[in-house]
This record gives sequence, C-alpha cells and structure tokens, in this order.
Amino acid sequence: MAKIPIKLLSVPSLLAHVLGIPAFLLFFVLIYSPSWMVAMLDMGVGRHTFNLLMVMCIVLGVLCASRIPVTSVRKHLQNFSWLRYILWCLAEIGVMAAFVALYLTLTARQWAPDGGDSYFTTLGWSAALVGSIVGYPYLLFDFVFVILNKPEEQPSEEELVRLYDSTQQLKLVVASSALVYIEAATNYVIIKYTEGERVKDYQLRNTMKTLEPQLLKHGIIRCQRSFFINPRHVTALRKDREGLIVAELDIRDARTIPVSPNYYDNLSKLL
Repeated sequence: MAKIPIKLLSVPSLLAHVLGIPAFLLFFVLIYSPSWMVAMLDMGVGRHTFNLLMVMCIVLGVLCASRIPVTSVRKHLQNFSWLRYILWCLAEIGVMAAFVALYLTLTARQWAPDGGDSYFTTLGWSAALVGSIVGYPYLLFDFVFVILNKPEEQPSEEELVRLYDSTQQLKLVVASSALVYIEAATNYVIIKYTEGERVKDYQLRNTMKTLEPQLLKHGIIRCQRSFFINPRHVTALRKDREGLIVAELDIRDARTIPVSPNYYDNLSKLL
C-alpha cells in the first residue's frame, strides 16, 4: 500500500491534531448543542459544560499520548502506509470513546438521579459522540497536510555532485543544494548532507585537495583548512566566545563551522 506523506507525521501536523481536534469538539457541541449530546453530558443536574470540558481533556490526553511518541520517531517511519495510518486514527478514536464512556459512567453514578446507564450502553453513546464529531477535523487536517506535501523536484544532472573515493570509485551522488559541509578527518572526509527532513553523514576515503575542483564548480567553497561549506546553508557569520569567526547553519542541531580570516571575505560576499 502507498506510503503516507511524511508531513502527516511532522510537528505542525502533531500540533494541528492535538490542539485542533479537542477545540473543534468543544466548539461544535457548544455551538450546535445536539439535544442527545446535551442530555448525555448534562445528566439531569446541570453538568453539561463541566463534563464537556472533561471530555475535551480526555481527547487531548489520548492525542498527546498517541501522537507525541510517533512524531518523535518519525525519521524511522519512512514506510508508514495509509492502511496503518487509518487504523492508527481509528484506534485513537476508539480509545477516546472508551475513556469518555468510563468517565461518564463513573460520574453518572455519583451525580445522575437514576445512577446512569451501564458502561457498555454509555460506550455506544460515547462512540457516537466522539466519532461523529472528531472525524471532521481528522479528515480536514489530513487533507491539508497531504496537499502541502508537494513532491520534491528532482535535481538536474548539472546539479548533482558525484563523489569518488581515492580509487576513483563512485560512492555518493547528492544534489549540490543538499550538501551542507565537508570536514577533513585524517585519510577521510566527512560529508554532511540532507535527505528530505533527515541530516546524514557519509565518510569518504579521499582528500580535500582532490575534491576541491569539483566542489567549487557546484558552489561549495573552502572556509577553513579542514572545511568546505555550502553558502546556501549558512544563516549567519559571527564571532564565538574566543573571538573566532564561525558560520551558523540552517539545519537542526548543527554545529558551527570555523571560518578562517583568509576565506571570510569570499564567504560573506556569497551570503
């Protein structure tokens, strides 16, 4: 089955679902106030608003417990299929309904004049309450993030950087825009590049001097004796605490890259 767009597991998608779905539930019931929902939440003792807020909190809690862990490991879920995603959403709604029914059953035993219905009777009404309302924002948010997930344009041949090892064997092909920086490491170089939302390292057995002509053709320039850098990923040049010039990068959790005074002017002109 086809894979879901990666944006459905992104942090913006997490925030939209976790905050938007409970808010939609709250405002839908407050604005439209279906009589059967009001009766179920009111329990004949005027607890409609309080119980509605508690139901919203239950929905919020289930979404947080479900979505936050999955979003935190999304880099390892590259093959998340639509079937698994749909089953996941249905499971969330089922857990919401189960906990809402449990809350309403226990609350009715304390407040309702007749003690309320049994858990399984309440579960049916709870599933109707939760499922009939939260399904709309689920569909809306998923549709929006599918639309936003535009397919990445494939780089042209001229934009591809082909990196060979010291024996002239092709080891890595990457778009020039994806290269972030290259660092010397004894008999190797460490290539830092992006692939989608992921940042990767590749260790190549070669020297900076050998790679320099090809890198310069693609706009990857030397910024220090042991570093090449892609100006397109540099957000700022500044001095650190020791007074040395460093380049800040636009990738998450990236280190700063040292910039030699000999290369500062050339790099700053390209920013």
